[in-house]
Amino acid sequence: MKIGKVTSQTTSLITSAVQMGIERNLKILIVDASFRDEMMKKAFLQDESNDELIKKIKYGRIFMSKNKHGANLFELVQKYGFNIEDIMDFSSNINPFGASPKALDYVRQNIDKLSIYPDPEYRNLLDTLSLYCKTKPENIILGAGATGLISAFIAYINPKKAMLVIPAYSEYEAELNKLKNSETFYHVLKKENDFFIDTDLLISEINQNNIELLIMCSPNNPTGSVIANEQMIHLLSNTNCHVLVDETYVEFTDTEKFSSTKLCSKFNKLFVIRSTSKFFAVPGIRLGYGISSNTGFLEHYNSFANLWGINIVASMMGEIMFGDTDFIRDCYEKISNERKYLKDSLEKLKDLKVYPTFGNFILCEIVSRKTDAGELYERLISKAAAIRNCSNFKTLDKYFFRICVLRHEQNEFLIQQLNEIF
Repeated sequence: MKIGKVTSQTTSLITSAVQMGIERNLKILIVDASFRDEMMKKAFLQDESNDELIKKIKYGRIFMSKNKHGANLFELVQKYGFNIEDIMDFSSNINPFGASPKALDYVRQNIDKLSIYPDPEYRNLLDTLSLYCKTKPENIILGAGATGLISAFIAYINPKKAMLVIPAYSEYEAELNKLKNSETFYHVLKKENDFFIDTDLLISEINQNNIELLIMCSPNNPTGSVIANEQMIHLLSNTNCHVLVDETYVEFTDTEKFSSTKLCSKFNKLFVIRSTSKFFAVPGIRLGYGISSNTGFLEHYNSFANLWGINIVASMMGEIMFGDTDFIRDCYEKISNERKYLKDSLEKLKDLKVYPTFGNFILCEIVSRKTDAGELYERLISKAAAIRNCSNFKTLDKYFFRICVLRHEQNEFLIQQLNEIF
């Protein structure tokens, strides 16, 4: 075989994929090493057929992914040869006890409903959510996940000046960056304050900079810090800006003290977003919801919302799981107990600073500098345990990592491994 030029067919396919990635701010990811090698070989060997390469590209062996957050289990399977069910994912923050059994049974018993359209008004789902969140159904909007709701509110407010509470989930800034002629400011959570908000300082920064939109997460990802109701009231009463609060993790803490949903009816500049991916453990149904009394925004959103934008499985799951009080109480208690076990165990390691948390995850700093989060990740992943390296969060350095709460035997295993390392 002679080494020749790249064939035009292969070039076209790869170039198109790369161009699409650039245009959509995606990273091209070849997940199968043998396929990668084969692709390179066929691209550079003149007399090799590209038929199989084309077939593999067509059928999805080249994947595109945005910014990484938790571990990509499928990549780990490819790289390390793990069975996917054997990977202990301490990075994803999903409730390890699974979804509501009542909701799953309901879907199974009503599987024939997949043959009909959902109610376009989603009345049963909204009524259930209304009881769950103690708010009016008309103040609730639905989305295919929380990210779309974040995007919609940011686009509607279209702030000239926005402020992010950081470190934080990267998608907030990604959405702000889509705006034209908008400036982003940062309120930095300080580790000397265990990453908790200084409300008076935040109010001062908002007013001094004429901020039009504040975005925060409570409990915050990755720090686990939270804003209490009285703090939120103080903030809303002393500023004029709109406030977006992401409460993706709020069910892991005391919602009576730390959820802002009940404040939405009083403050129409407040928008609270929640997800079903983490506590309810159903990221696959792609159901998020938001609460607001801003009639302008609600009317705008509903006027552009896709008809039947929420699939019938998501609708059926939501109708049952938000009312499954036994499941909610049981998961809350289990997660709280396991979080305490993890935190107490981690605090015994003198190499680590363990930060207070109200989420189902714990932020740690390697204060001894004996290793860093990247090296720690590699050592643990060899044992099929994936933690979250937090060095790509703004203001956090390479010594920060985050672990989420899993089942007790998995939590015990992680502590055992960390004791051996530190």
